[in-house]
Amino acid sequence: MLSIIKTMALNGLNGYLVEVQTDVTGGLPDFDIVGLPNTSIREAKERIRVAIKNSKTEFPSKRILINLSPAGTKKEGTGLDLPMAIGILIATRQLEVKIDILNTIFIGELSLNGKINKVKGILPMCADAKKLGITKVIIPKENQNEASIIKGIKVIPVESLEEIIEVLNGKRVIKAKSTKIESLLKKDNIYGIDFSDVKGQENIKRALEVAAAGGHNCLMIGSPGSGKTMLARRMPTILPDLTFEEALEITKIHSVTGTLPENSTLINTRPFRAPHHTTTGPAMIGGGKYPKPGEISLAHFGVLFLDELPEFNRNTLEVLRGPLEDKIVNISRVNASFIFPADTMLIASMNPCPCGYYGSDEKECICTPQAINRYLSKISGPLLDRIDIHIEVKSVEYKKISSNDTPEKSEQIKQRVNNARKLQIQRYEKFGIYANSGLTPKLIERYCKLDEQGKKLLENAFKKMGLSARAYERILKVARTIADLECSVNISQKHLAEAIQYRSLDRKYGDLY
Repeated sequence: MLSIIKTMALNGLNGYLVEVQTDVTGGLPDFDIVGLPNTSIREAKERIRVAIKNSKTEFPSKRILINLSPAGTKKEGTGLDLPMAIGILIATRQLEVKIDILNTIFIGELSLNGKINKVKGILPMCADAKKLGITKVIIPKENQNEASIIKGIKVIPVESLEEIIEVLNGKRVIKAKSTKIESLLKKDNIYGIDFSDVKGQENIKRALEVAAAGGHNCLMIGSPGSGKTMLARRMPTILPDLTFEEALEITKIHSVTGTLPENSTLINTRPFRAPHHTTTGPAMIGGGKYPKPGEISLAHFGVLFLDELPEFNRNTLEVLRGPLEDKIVNISRVNASFIFPADTMLIASMNPCPCGYYGSDEKECICTPQAINRYLSKISGPLLDRIDIHIEVKSVEYKKISSNDTPEKSEQIKQRVNNARKLQIQRYEKFGIYANSGLTPKLIERYCKLDEQGKKLLENAFKKMGLSARAYERILKVARTIADLECSVNISQKHLAEAIQYRSLDRKYGDLY
């Protein structure tokens, strides 16, 4: 007898429909799976065999053939265990389905005792199942929170194969899980850290405020112990509030990679990723035999923090150039192409030289010009051009550390950032751009107009600092953001002057490159 069960599989971040076609016939006992399954799916034969026996049903001593359609697409993961087991039970008439099985998908991994374990990527699979007209999904109970976000589809969470058999036979009814979306997006500070923890460094806080307001990449250069990492880790506390659409996209990425926090429904805080400097290129942007998102995609709509930037392998840094510009990662394989979102803010920190004290007022640098040159040249010019703001971080004076003054809280800074972002969203509504960092050359020409004094100031800076065409555009974008923070329609000379100041590497270290 032939049975057909529907399930979902993943292609990158997108789910697609798979038909599990099961045929059970007489003959010598055999169990085969076709349709380009990977190793984890081929190994499912033994899991299914034992799970069926341990769920008060019989595994048939017949010839079993399962085809995973479309047969020309490679399939991976353990989520196909459950639909294959259900297909065998229906084909052997051990299961009489009393529900609308044509509009139902089954996803789940089987344990040997029949328990249904959680799988990766439930959220994007359920979201795409809804688009295909599926009305009901039967999934592991551990995945019910993330699946319940999707409205318009009935989510039935189950714990075991025995339980699902009773549900399909109509002997048990499980209440569908639902979630109120409004309660998921928390507006309060739940990071546990705050900019008020940092005394002094007002100019650095200002630079990071500008970066947050316009979505600009930022590089902090300073001696050891000056507070670069401490400041960077507080960056998410001043980023604009997440919209539901942004939170949903972030949650999809973490669902696919299996990094979704336990029992979480929706990720309601902006991501902060800080990979170690030994991270490889594929781990940074994504890849593998079956490509998965990398660190830059896991930081989507959040912060990718690269501490001690020159310590990263140069090839690892160079692969970031395209994604930082295009806001996506495009990975090509022989049979398919995968696109992962990468709209992230890069925050990096570095010492100015190997010893860390070049240009410091506190300690003398012991590095030779050649050593400094080698150290700085680990970061290519094209990569630096993609970083809008370069800021020098000086050590904090003792009187500021010991002061009883209370620094400005993240919430106050965030309010100004939110106001600036609202202006940008309204201004670029027709163009699908949400921050000044995404401005195209044509939009820069339209919205970043300068008066004669501004043009002259920028011309002088261009000549003295030897700026590239890309750096010229970056300065204009940053100046536009500074103007937005002051709710100014036009870019004035002071806005432009501040933007030029945020090119420390060009001004101070340009002669060493």
